[in-house]
Amino acid sequence: QVHLVESGGGSVQSGGSLVLSCVASGDTANYYYMGWFRQAPGKQREGVAGITPGGYSTVYADSVKGRFTISRDAGKNTLYLQANNLKPEDTGMYYCAARRFGTPTVLDELLSSAQYDSWGQGTQVTVSS
Repeated sequence: QVHLVESGGGSVQSGGSLVLSCVASGDTANYYYMGWFRQAPGKQREGVAGITPGGYSTVYADSVKGRFTISRDAGKNTLYLQANNLKPEDTGMYYCAARRFGTPTVLDELLSSAQYDSWGQGTQVTVSS
């Protein structure tokens, strides 16, 4: 099972950008389905973006389409989330997640937390207006 560690969170003003990173260890992350999730205080965890092994396909929540980009670097065993034009409603703890086996029926399944069995500890993103 892969071990995940996120970084890159911080406090920014509305309209700003951040790049979140998730470094994997213990296995080759490029074999895994991976995703980014976020959770705001008092709210359920929600899927932000997902990516297939090798990075061939991606999926995004409607709320971040056109602003966030998920990518992976196989050589660095790292997953990224480029977050642009940040809004106060993007505030929350951001987690990366991974699962190796089981092809999703539809790509949107990668936005469901139930699909994953490995999770990082999270990195906080705070966007002020």
